[in-house]
Parts: sequence; structure tokens; C-alpha cells
Amino acid sequence: MNDVVSFRNVGVRYESGPEILRELNFSLTRGSFHFLTGASGAGKSTLMRLLYLALRQTRGEISIFGRDNIRIPRDELPAIRRKIGVVFQDFRLINHLSTFENVALPLRVAGVEDLQIRKNVTELLEWVGLGDQINAIPSRLSGGQQQRVAIARAVISRPALLLADEPTGNVDDRIAMRLLYLFEELNKLGTTVLIATHNRHLIRRFGHKHWLLEGGTIHDLDHRPQA
Repeated sequence: MNDVVSFRNVGVRYESGPEILRELNFSLTRGSFHFLTGASGAGKSTLMRLLYLALRQTRGEISIFGRDNIRIPRDELPAIRRKIGVVFQDFRLINHLSTFENVALPLRVAGVEDLQIRKNVTELLEWVGLGDQINAIPSRLSGGQQQRVAIARAVISRPALLLADEPTGNVDDRIAMRLLYLFEELNKLGTTVLIATHNRHLIRRFGHKHWLLEGGTIHDLDHRPQA
């Protein structure tokens, strides 16, 4: 099975309202890298929720890691979700934990030894420019710094699937480029990447496949990098 995720005729509506997403037919091939754009309210966050199993579709079929999402038993969901790294727009850091401990959390859950955790987390925090904030709690960090902590936490365990919702929205262009290079390195190691962004410069600069979410469905824009 070469598809990490597959959607067939998927639709989503809330209660008795109109469908927010409709006729979604796409797949994320193992090791692929996609950008996702769309106007505010187009349904990008709803699509992300479907992908990390926080929401179930109203109709259609979703396969993730070769499993029908509807048929995955509730007690198996945590193990599936541990294979997915998610960067949320609102960061969702744990307020009483330091920068180091927030990033280390996925490794601790996975049972990684302390020495390896120390090495991996320290190196990654240096890479994202937070080596001097290792002991800071989230309330002492700027929005851009919190975003980088959230990104580091999402990628530290080299997830099979990385979902990032506006991961460069609160950082300057230099840091944004550095983060995209980090995502590319992770992708080269086999992680499938989907990034929702409004940053057209990054899309043009990196030249990965570009999807547009519009009218409740996905359109493949077949993006090509400009010279």
C-alpha cells in the first residue's frame, strides 16, 4: 500500500447545515510533499481534523495507513495518532512544561531513553533557533517562538505523516525558509508532508505540488517552480 491517506467521495457537514467539504477524492502518496491553499473558511482546518482523526466524515471513505478510519477501534486511535505530527494554528503547548519538555513529550510517550531525548531535542531546538529558550515556559515566549516549539514537537519523532496548519504564519522570512528546509529534510527521510499556507512565496520557492481547496473540494494546481 503506497498511499498514506486516501479519500473517496468524502463529504462533511455539521448538523443539518450545508456540506463544508464535498466530493473529496485524493490521496497522499508515501513520501509526497504538498502545499494546500484556500480562502479563509474554505475548510482547510476541517480537512486537517479529518486527517488526524479528530473528526469523522459525513459520507464517503477515508483510509489512513491502510486502515478504514471508521473501523479503527477507539483504543487503537492513540497509536495511530502517534504516527502523525500536527502543527496547530493555536500551538497547543502545555503551559506548565518548558520548551524542552514540550518538544520531548512525543519521545517520552514512545519510551525513548533520556540520553537520546536530551541529544535529539537539544539539536532540534538549536536548529529552529531556540537553543537559548530551552527552559522557558510558553507564557515567556513570543508567538513566533511558540510556533517553533510546536513545530519542533511535531517533527521530533519523525512521524510518518506531518500536517502543518500555517506553520510560518508568525515568523519572519528567514525563519520561515529554515523551517521549510527542516520539513524538506524530514520528507527526504520518508515523512509525507501536507502544509496549509497562505505564503505564495514559499510555494513558488520550494515547488512542491500545490492543491487549492475551493468550493468544498480540492483542485490540483500542478505547481511548477519559477526560474
